[in-house]
Formats: sequence, structure tokens, C-alpha cells
Amino acid sequence: MTEHASIDPSVEEVWSWLADVPDPEIPAVSVVDLGIVRDVRREESGALVVTVTPTYSGCPATELIAAEIARAIRARGIERVLLETRLSPAWTTDWITERGREKLSGYGIAPPGYKVVDASAILRRRAPDPVACPRCGSRRTSLTSRFGSTPCKALYRCDECLEPFDYFKPH
Repeated sequence: MTEHASIDPSVEEVWSWLADVPDPEIPAVSVVDLGIVRDVRREESGALVVTVTPTYSGCPATELIAAEIARAIRARGIERVLLETRLSPAWTTDWITERGREKLSGYGIAPPGYKVVDASAILRRRAPDPVACPRCGSRRTSLTSRFGSTPCKALYRCDECLEPFDYFKPH
């Protein structure tokens, strides 16, 4: 029989459990670090409710993420788990934590380089900041393809170390 940390965990404890649930497409980063988990609360009925926002509405990993979140909580003895999907406001790369950005870079994926909420840059048609290579740090990089290993990433090549890498596109 497995021992559980507690039968009635605090919300903070549940957040710490979820911080160990990896994103299925980028396992170096947790669903918490990506900002997919929006809220954790306990209902009056005692059920634990976890609110998630998918990175985009067509993300093929959405169901797997929900199943892994539920599994991680049930593995600690909590049976009454409800997953709630919230689409508004839409997920943005601004929700990726600093720790998540560091983990993306360490994994070889350049994290988003600027805040999406600054729509004025888009309206002024300002060129995006150069993407830094996650391997050598050079900003001398070139876009190879607007789509990388997944639709949410673009493929770049470093002009210094010549390595290809994914760039997590800002949303």
C-alpha cells in the first residue's frame, strides 16, 4: 500500500504536485511552468478542481495533459478530481514562468523573447527581437521554417554554432 502525503492536502501542496507533471511535448517543462494550470481549488463537496487553459484550442496534447494531471493527483490518494477547461482569456506565452523559460532554453528550445501583450509593437509592425540560440547565446540566427517540431514552435538555425533549434513562438 502506498502512503500519501495527506488525505486533505492544501492547495499549495497540490500546486507542488502539479509542478512535477511534465508537458508531454516538452517533458523538461511542467504544466505549471508553461502556465497551463490556471487554478486549483477545493469545492464545498470536497472535490478538488484544477482549471487548465490549453496552449491553443487545437493542441493535440490537451486530453493527455488533463489525464496526467488527474493521474498525478489520484496517485496521492485524492479520488474526487474535476478538470475544468477555461478558454478565456486565451493562453499566452507571457504565462510561462521564468523557471519554465530557463528549462526551455536548457532543453534546446529558445523561449519567447518578448511580451505578446504589447500589441502596439504589432500595430507599428516593429520587427521582432532577434532570437537567441539556446546553445551558444548568439543572436545571429535565421528563421528556417515558420513551423518547427510542433505548430507552436518555429525552426531556427544559429549562424554562429550552426545548430538548428526550435523557438517557442510567442502567442
